[in-house]
Amino acid sequence: MKVAGLGFRQDVTLASLREALLAAGGAEGLAAVATVSDKADAEALQQLARECGVPIKAVSPEVLAGIDTPTQSRLIAEKFGTGSVAEAAALAAAGPRARLIAARVVSQDRTATAAIAEGDGA
Repeated sequence: MKVAGLGFRQDVTLASLREALLAAGGAEGLAAVATVSDKADAEALQQLARECGVPIKAVSPEVLAGIDTPTQSRLIAEKFGTGSVAEAAALAAAGPRARLIAARVVSQDRTATAAIAEGDGA
């Protein structure tokens, strides 16, 4: 099961989310997209999920906290307790033995990040 984790700013656009996802490897073979639960209803994310034909997995901040990620952002670590929302959400949603197959990439406008994990589901 492949899951794309997405981190993004409140003012993110569909184009920025799409760009980050494509840079991480694209939507082919994805089973879901995932992000922190308080952003799961963002309109741009809803549009991307519809475009890709996959559900959105909302991951609670408590689950994200403490997930070790290869990418480390001080700001994200202070706010969420993990180094990358995109990487942590992908890992959490792909299952307990998930591994990253694409580390975090950032959109050119710096409003969206994406990472892809593969696992056996949760």
